[in-house]
Amino acid sequence: MKNIVAGHVPVTAIEFVELALGTPVDLWLGVEGESEMERAARLDAARDILTDYPNLPDQVSRVAAEAIEAFAPELFNVVPLAGSTSRRRRPSRSGVAA
Repeated sequence: MKNIVAGHVPVTAIEFVELALGTPVDLWLGVEGESEMERAARLDAARDILTDYPNLPDQVSRVAAEAIEAFAPELFNVVPLAGSTSRRRRPSRSGVAA
């Protein structure tokens, strides 16, 4: 089954991400060797997009998590570090954290 977005069929993973997000990946990550002027223009464009679409970071995170879950679920198998002091506090039966 082909994934078609707005009449375009992505061929590479990068194309799929760009079609899903509606922006080129290079806009967010930059390109090697870009000048300071190019970087400033790229960051201005990114800021404009985030102003127009404030939920975009949340949408990107969701898409990334869904892609990982579908294609690399083993990446979600996280083991806590030994000696980790950050633990969730469970509420007691009375509703007050123990």
